[in-house]
Amino acid sequence: MGVRRRSLIKSSVAVFFVALAMAASLTACGSSGSDNKPKDLTDRTGNSQYRGTPFTPPLPRPNFTLTDTTGSPYSFGTATAGRPTLLFFGYTNCPDVCPFTMADIAAALKKLPEAVRKKVIVVFVTTDVKHDNPAAIASWLRHFDTDMPQPFVGLTGTQDEVDAAQAAAHVVLAEEDGRTHSARVTYYGADDYARESFAQGTDLQDQLVHDLTL
Repeated sequence: MGVRRRSLIKSSVAVFFVALAMAASLTACGSSGSDNKPKDLTDRTGNSQYRGTPFTPPLPRPNFTLTDTTGSPYSFGTATAGRPTLLFFGYTNCPDVCPFTMADIAAALKKLPEAVRKKVIVVFVTTDVKHDNPAAIASWLRHFDTDMPQPFVGLTGTQDEVDAAQAAAHVVLAEEDGRTHSARVTYYGADDYARESFAQGTDLQDQLVHDLTL
């Protein structure tokens, strides 16, 4: 990937997070009641019912296309539309965060009622495009999605495509051939908005069970 293009993507993501921080202090000034806005999920005190780290305002489900483990194009926005979706960027040879995160996701899903578990889509996108081919990703994911109503979705692509996917999802671009990457799981609700993300090691299982039930 060209240095200039990657620099522009990184700058765009950085600008987004600055804007996100500013928006958090301005949300009370905006108009309300628009049909185009995501559903409000707060309790009677005005606090979020969710337990993850909130996005203010919520983020719309992104559109990007990568390659799945069968070698077919996978349009994230289209394939997951209207479904509760967990999106995580990582790589299969990661020694700790990635396998722990996927294991926690799997354990949380097994604690959910069957009717809820059947609705959830889990999408893993590799940040190590040099080594994680579709076959390697599929083999790795089988360690975690056993006995699930549907297999976890594994995606890869060119460096440009994966960088663009991270930018579309407002995730900080991975560095060092994908080994330094965002450790957060983004949760998109059935209304196609993400209100929060989760970090491994912060009661991830319990947070996922609580919020996916909502």
